[in-house]
Amino acid sequence: MKTHLSLRSIVVALPFLLLSGCQTVKAPEPVLPVPQEKQVNWQKMETYAFVHFGLNTFNDREWGYGDSDLQTFNPTRLDCEQWVQTFVKAGMKGVILTAKHHDGFCLWPTQLTEYCIRNTPYKDGKGDIVRELSDACKKYGIKFAVYLSPWDRHQANYGTPEYVDYFYKQLHELLSNYGEVFEVWFDGANGGDGWYGGSKEVRTIDRKTYYDYPRAYRMIDELQPQAVIFSDGGPGCRWVGNESGFAGATNWSFLRAGEVYPGYPKYRELQYGHADGNQWVAAECDVSIRPGWFYHPEENDKVKTVDELTDLYYRSVGHNATLLLNFPVGRNGLIHPADSLNAVQFHQRVQAELANNLLATAKINASGERGKQFSTLALTDGVYDTYWATNDGVTSADLTCSFEHPTLINRLMIQEYIPLGQRVKAFVVEYKQGHQWLPVKCNEETTTIGYKRLLRFETVETDQVRIRFVDARACLCINELGAYYVAGSQENYQPAVAELKSLPFTLLGVHEEELAKCRDKQEQTTCFIQGKEFVLDLGEEKEIQTFYYLPDQGEYNKGLIASYELSVAGSDSNFKTITTGEFSNIRNNPILQKIYFTPVNARYVKVKAIRTIDGEDSIGLAEVGVQ
Repeated sequence: MKTHLSLRSIVVALPFLLLSGCQTVKAPEPVLPVPQEKQVNWQKMETYAFVHFGLNTFNDREWGYGDSDLQTFNPTRLDCEQWVQTFVKAGMKGVILTAKHHDGFCLWPTQLTEYCIRNTPYKDGKGDIVRELSDACKKYGIKFAVYLSPWDRHQANYGTPEYVDYFYKQLHELLSNYGEVFEVWFDGANGGDGWYGGSKEVRTIDRKTYYDYPRAYRMIDELQPQAVIFSDGGPGCRWVGNESGFAGATNWSFLRAGEVYPGYPKYRELQYGHADGNQWVAAECDVSIRPGWFYHPEENDKVKTVDELTDLYYRSVGHNATLLLNFPVGRNGLIHPADSLNAVQFHQRVQAELANNLLATAKINASGERGKQFSTLALTDGVYDTYWATNDGVTSADLTCSFEHPTLINRLMIQEYIPLGQRVKAFVVEYKQGHQWLPVKCNEETTTIGYKRLLRFETVETDQVRIRFVDARACLCINELGAYYVAGSQENYQPAVAELKSLPFTLLGVHEEELAKCRDKQEQTTCFIQGKEFVLDLGEEKEIQTFYYLPDQGEYNKGLIASYELSVAGSDSNFKTITTGEFSNIRNNPILQKIYFTPVNARYVKVKAIRTIDGEDSIGLAEVGVQ
């Protein structure tokens, strides 16, 4: 029996026939944990600025004790627009201001404490630096955020429930009166010695419970729902476990929920994240462009170089983290020209190195793909939300990139589509030489990728490069791929050991072989002293005015002096104490420490560790010196 189809029935059936030939392939399922949209937007910022400015700036301190004279705060040329213009030229997408550091001094005219900007000479008490910086950010189109120290060495009621209420009133003011903030920064340094209204004592708190952080999270979600919350363990983003500005080459964006808290003792693991974590908390790499976080005039010639900053970019943003670069604003209220110049040239360097994607004109073949809408075309289209993907269950695959002629390459960029989760556990980069595939010579492991992975390796000339994804947590989702060549590039830029000029000395009771380790100008050699004090012998009485101390620079920084007593004696060995103090933030930032004092004649210099960071009964000296 012959069947006749009308023209109308054919027209009606046509869409269904077409669909059957090119059905839409389902996108990969997310693999948990996954980031919130605001966390993805935050990571896309990549680099942003930090500003440390306050009473510490005018009193040559890193961690103010809480007792500095308010009349010393008087920047004569302060210009927040100069700050922001610097950040814009340096390619930074936002800035975080230390609205209150540990000393308790507030840069806004709060009525909650007298220890604030309204009681300083600046603008006759009518200034508001939080407002000035927020307005400058709006004018020049970058984002604004705030740092509010939970610890307060000034407040008499610190350690009591009343202080916690005070802290939340401060937070409410900052979140309510200055427009949108992209991040709220809570420091992990909490509790210790302070002025505390004149009591001058050590106060300890339970870092897990004292501040009732869930209360902060609720307030931030209500008042600033787009803000990412920073602390050691997030929940929005996490500290990277050092203040050197880099993340681990293996860096998971996960933490085990509820495990990490401010002051977490296993902070070094934050450099790598938790591979088995169940909460998305990507890493933020905080580092100062100078050795210190606040301005010190003697550091004007110690600004990180363009080479050093570029290296940090590859080891932070290029290691699946963000880079938070601190600018210690000077006493005149301006960013120093050396800081500005190096930051801007650093940005220009990175832009130039990654400007020409050699894969834009290459042919990219995959060993497999999910479907046409998830093809390799997505890898170089510059559209964030398109990506190449494999079929479900396919956790290993190859991408082979072919050039029309032999090409020089020494950089590679890979991005995972993190809205669907972080997946890659191991990969290998190879290049074709003759009929052989050889691995590129890279100075770090190729494990995780995440938001962005940047590899630097020894230059190769080849007509084919291959990325072999060896293992993953789920099917692959790669949204960008790039290869680059930088002429005359170097692989590492390590800052030189601080140039110490010291009078000749010996250490009493220390063997010559061990003594050599703290005066050899080699930061990786450390002289370890048993006990909590040591004595330098200058051989004869000499006039001195400065003592230098570089702590152990090993991975775990052993024997760090937290607070000290420095004494001197003549040939009669009758010691007299000349100064006491603390090495602020030495755990997280173990840089060269300097003690200045009124010139005195002495043969012996005794340093006593009143307290070591981990209560150790030993001291590690990478370098010491006396002038």
